[in-house]
Amino acid sequence: MRLAFIIDPPATLKAYKDSSVAMMRAAQAAGHQVWALEVADLRWDSGDGVVGDLLPLTLADDDAAWYVAGDRQTIALRDFDAVLMRKDPPFDMEYITATWLLERAEAEGARVFNRPRALRDHSEKLALAEFAQFAAPTRVARRAEAIDEFIDRHGDVILKPLDGMGGAGIFRVRADDPNRNAIIETITDDGRRTIMAQRFLPAIVDGDKRILIVGGEVVPFCLARIPRPGETRGNLAAGGRGVARPLTPRDRQIAEALAPVLAARGLLLVGIDVIGDSLTEINVTSPTCMVEIREQTGFDAAALFIAALERALAAAPAAGS
Repeated sequence: MRLAFIIDPPATLKAYKDSSVAMMRAAQAAGHQVWALEVADLRWDSGDGVVGDLLPLTLADDDAAWYVAGDRQTIALRDFDAVLMRKDPPFDMEYITATWLLERAEAEGARVFNRPRALRDHSEKLALAEFAQFAAPTRVARRAEAIDEFIDRHGDVILKPLDGMGGAGIFRVRADDPNRNAIIETITDDGRRTIMAQRFLPAIVDGDKRILIVGGEVVPFCLARIPRPGETRGNLAAGGRGVARPLTPRDRQIAEALAPVLAARGLLLVGIDVIGDSLTEINVTSPTCMVEIREQTGFDAAALFIAALERALAAAPAAGS
């Protein structure tokens, strides 16, 4: 098959830990052709439909020089067997515009994973509301008085933007924090931006667990991202240490409840975050941690993803065909 991966600039990817690279390597190992483009390489023309300017890639095992690119070509997305949307957040208007273009490509016959509509419909923070029975106490609001009331009620909370990743812009705020008002003003942009507040979970010391769901199948290992000393964020981008572990019964209960629902909506790959016994996020844009899990357990989630992709493509024709 010919697979088109929409990614951040290839030169910026860290091949030694990047799940998109792992997926491209797994695709090549399964005999498929790998092509890459960035969101900026997408366009729609009234005569040609949705096209992209793509590079054919040959993947290598060397993490320092992990690909060789061929000549860039302009190709309609419908001419690929599948298009894999792996652009990292922020989930801004350019990201939304990309989903509109990809949805148009679907109508022309392209097969896109994760589905563009599903990407738009599942805010990685706010999607939690559908599964509130598994969540810690959470409030989504923009007015300072609503956030203040939540902090007063719970005493120790995490505040985070709705559109970020990697722990960026996250604050821990206690009721007696002298910087409390300034933090709320900053993160909400003086009440112009909606944020999420969650009760602080002390179990973070044991790790923020990333659990992968591939084609509706729950990967049996998670990656617990353990904060460094003095830090409350376990994100690897914030200096957290990743430790692969088997799922606990509670981890599996949460993941198996979400898996069929999300898979039915066209979310082939999902990464949920669990702290202690509580669901905190549902990641659908570019879930990661595949490399660390494989290195520490031998379980190859990237190969599992390519197999799930092959099954999905075999099961149903393209929307426009």
